[in-house]
Amino acid sequence: MNAQVVTMQDRGKGAMCSQALPVADLSSMFARQPVERFAPGQAVFWEGDEATHLFEVAAGMLRALRLLGDGRRIIVGFMRPGDLLGVSLKERYLYTVEAVSPVELRRFPRRRFEDEVARHSNLQQQLFSRLRDEMTAAQDQAVLLSRRCAEEKLANFFLLMRRNENCKRTPIVDLPMTRLDIADYLGMTIETVSRTITKLANSGVIATPGRRSVMVLKMETLRALADGDESEKWAPSPIPRAQYGSASA
Repeated sequence: MNAQVVTMQDRGKGAMCSQALPVADLSSMFARQPVERFAPGQAVFWEGDEATHLFEVAAGMLRALRLLGDGRRIIVGFMRPGDLLGVSLKERYLYTVEAVSPVELRRFPRRRFEDEVARHSNLQQQLFSRLRDEMTAAQDQAVLLSRRCAEEKLANFFLLMRRNENCKRTPIVDLPMTRLDIADYLGMTIETVSRTITKLANSGVIATPGRRSVMVLKMETLRALADGDESEKWAPSPIPRAQYGSASA
């Protein structure tokens, strides 16, 4: 089935000015929309705002967060290229979304989006898959928060970030977010995050080649830590730490 794609001006002129275009997938719907750019720290939308649009991430990283009544911030997820923002059955956004790095987005009106999805079974299947991915991400965070110690949490976080970069075949894990972001995601303090990263680096499990990345030197040890296996003995790194430098928040 073909979707009727019209601008607001076309809508007023009637079907004569519209053009039928096939809708292959969700990404093709957003590909027709102009790119919008957001600077680091800039909000795309706020928790409680009316959910008038959905967004697809074209480039960069964003954080989704909620503010508690006592002013504390909880980061509920990080979004990367290909992710959708604002997908919900609610009439208002459930969280605030801010740019972590320079970001490019494409937006689509929610009502038009719902109409298109209702008419195309293939889009319904893809939307269900996206919602399932959101549930999986929420479960991943719940697992991270349930970990007993800081080493387990950080090891799991590094593995999660590396898994999300599945196209890369490198020991470097990009971390565009700050250590405060990591702390608010893992339910830790920034001091504990910094101290644990230093401990892992001093033990030769990772190195810190830059402010926004880590290099995994001992993948099996990192996986053992993530699984809570304390029987793995941490050996000093055979590579001098001075070669990599240190990272600050």
